[in-house]
Amino acid sequence: MSTEKRLMRVAEMLLSGAIEVVDLSAPLGPQTPILTLPPELAVDTPKIEIHTISEYDKNGPFWAWNWLKLGEHSGTHFDAPHHWITGKDFADGYTDTIPVKNFVAPANVIDCSAEATANADFLLTADGVKTWEAKHGPIGRGEWVLMRTDWDRRNGSVEAFLNTDASGPHSPGPTVDCIEYILSREAIGWGTQCIGTDAGAASGMNPPFPAHNLMHKANRYGLASLCNLDRLPPKGVILIAAPLKIVRGTGSPVRALALVPRS
Repeated sequence: MSTEKRLMRVAEMLLSGAIEVVDLSAPLGPQTPILTLPPELAVDTPKIEIHTISEYDKNGPFWAWNWLKLGEHSGTHFDAPHHWITGKDFADGYTDTIPVKNFVAPANVIDCSAEATANADFLLTADGVKTWEAKHGPIGRGEWVLMRTDWDRRNGSVEAFLNTDASGPHSPGPTVDCIEYILSREAIGWGTQCIGTDAGAASGMNPPFPAHNLMHKANRYGLASLCNLDRLPPKGVILIAAPLKIVRGTGSPVRALALVPRS
């Protein structure tokens, strides 16, 4: 079958519903949980603001439109390599310079939802990934690895989603050796359902924040605050996650979508 016929077959399956499009993004608005930084760093990402320019009124009688105030790493978002100091020197490490073919790739979904429900500080290790591969097949070169925790069910509450107490944030994520192993498989990126791609305890790891430190050092990408991973199979998914083409952008909110064959 020719490439053209294969693409037409995909289009037919999308129209017929044989391929389902699953929305992996959270609503983006004033109630979206925003990551807060330690007070000594002084500056936080602002809460999202949506301001009306006109809505069929004297400022625009026939049209409605808004202006927005938001950070690059708000809501369901894409982390570009330039977001972290280890990725700062890549010429193709900005949202406007990343090759666009990298925004569409297969995805592997590792279900850690039971473990994360039992323990908010659950950490996925390299051995955990290898166990998953033994059951579902190897992670391929150029594929995403997504950690399903069902953390998106907390998204309606800022307190529950950030889950921070006097000892710090508590949320599941990867260990250092987990990220090292995923990179050895030549994955294109790592995604989670939490506020960021690292675990709440990642500041105490060596190196700290491995999902950021190591993935971006390898010119790879991150996705955070994903939703609806419970609707995806472990394999057989095509992930579309295209950031806005922000000039020298370090990241961007995305409407992440998954193409999933209906069983």
